[in-house]
Amino acid sequence: MRAVKILLLTVFLFSSINAQKKQSTVTLKTVDDSISYSIGQNIGTNLKEPYMKINFDILVQGMRDAISGASKLLTEEQMQNVMMAFNQRVMEKREAEAQIQSAKAKEKGKQFLDENSKKEGVVVLPSGLQYKVLVKGDGPSPKPEDKVSVHYTGTLIDGTKFDSSYDRNEPAVFGVTQVIKGWTEALQLMHVGDKWQLFIPSDLAYGDTGAGGVIGPGEVLVFEVELLSIIN
Repeated sequence: MRAVKILLLTVFLFSSINAQKKQSTVTLKTVDDSISYSIGQNIGTNLKEPYMKINFDILVQGMRDAISGASKLLTEEQMQNVMMAFNQRVMEKREAEAQIQSAKAKEKGKQFLDENSKKEGVVVLPSGLQYKVLVKGDGPSPKPEDKVSVHYTGTLIDGTKFDSSYDRNEPAVFGVTQVIKGWTEALQLMHVGDKWQLFIPSDLAYGDTGAGGVIGPGEVLVFEVELLSIIN
């Protein structure tokens, strides 16, 4: 499999150089053709590193030397050091970009929360968490050591939905202290049967890290949470 990947990568690189990004007219006729194309797509995707300018001639030379057993232009230690330095550079650039993205998201989030706090029915807690009671229940409130069953929908402040137990037709079950801080605080104030809308600042959500591909750094999150039951 490794030899196949190397061969396909070599073909891909030569094709890219000679065709100068000309669109392929290949036809997938067999299962093996589809497998080959899928592997090529995977390799090509891995080469699309925004922080690296690939010199295809040198890259192919390195492959040739490795396959033929020719003398290496760099020692194993030198290559390891080069890649470690590259990975460090990539990490630093991504962190810098995340900080810029987080700062922008926090500014938008602050404006949103400031305006939202003035709306009818919205309660602002000292932590910065905001909530609005949509349906009032009369059951007990969970304690930190409890597990709860809830239905919820989570969105960004622009309305983009990133998760919903309703869409899965199955309530979520978790410990009160096993979720983001904004949820932990809100759940202990809610009663079984309540349905609240939560407006959670980033420092009570996923902070400067974000989560997954939708929740970016510094994002304010909006949830509708329905507390179904307490599981002791």
